Amino acid sequence: MPPRKIIIDTDPGQDDAAAIMLALASPELEVVGITAVAGNVPLARTALNARIVLEICGRADIPVFAGAEAPLKRKLVTAEHVHGKTGLDGVELFDPAQPLASGHAVDFIIETLRTEPEKSVTLCALGPLTNIAMAFARAPDIAARLRQIVLMGGGYFEGGNITPSAEFNIYVDPEAAAAVFGAGVPITMMPLDVTHKVLTTRVRVARLRANGNRASRAMADMLEFYERFDERKYGTDGGPLHDPTVIAWLIDPEMFSGRHCNVEIETGSDLTLGATVVDWWNVTDRPDNAFVAGDVDSDRFFDLLIERLARL
Repeated sequence: MPPRKIIIDTDPGQDDAAAIMLALASPELEVVGITAVAGNVPLARTALNARIVLEICGRADIPVFAGAEAPLKRKLVTAEHVHGKTGLDGVELFDPAQPLASGHAVDFIIETLRTEPEKSVTLCALGPLTNIAMAFARAPDIAARLRQIVLMGGGYFEGGNITPSAEFNIYVDPEAAAAVFGAGVPITMMPLDVTHKVLTTRVRVARLRANGNRASRAMADMLEFYERFDERKYGTDGGPLHDPTVIAWLIDPEMFSGRHCNVEIETGSDLTLGATVVDWWNVTDRPDNAFVAGDVDSDRFFDLLIERLARL
């Protein structure tokens, strides 16, 4: 069976870096390109970070395109308080030899979906959904050509992580999220309800470091920085490793459980801006528009992540 073609839309972020590494190490997937968006840190940094991660993994052949530098209608909110000033704090960074690919990320998404066979490309969204919403607005025909969107974002039973009701990726650009969830594309959603169950415990990070290769050591260093914020916030051993759940679902969906639901995005309320309103109990007549993951086998997840990163 040929590998599934994916575009990773991302705002690295240590957990984004882990997702990219997992995808690169997995023969089930073919990363045809990476599109950077402003989110955890501004666009110039996310586009740089994506190229750093590729170089650490020895995959500078994969193009990185810079995309939206601000949300559709709002001022950019970033998360240096979690990820550090660079977004990849914890590891020694460098100037990658790989230049940015020419052209805009949105144009790359559109061109790829128009030229690849219909239903052959999956979008893996690890940050705010600005690039994807812009692509749909500029080229509505591509929605029908997509195989699927798998995204990390939102939360329901777990609440929010940037406000009491909103998860960061959705909160940064709620209008983009509303457009994407309303586009009629098959969506799989990895919310905080799942990602808060995959914790980077000391034992797991030690296992990762013991792989000994460059990518595993770099990721262990990043995680030892990244987990400090969430350990203080949640009082846990380690922090949630959000974004690799997107890639893990593509490789081994049986480790997750969930259900098809209607998901709507709050864009009008100052109090609950960016909330993902999930009709988990089917109490409305709104049609299902996403598969919402609700649980994960966290040991199976980390076994996969650690084993795959050892291959890089």
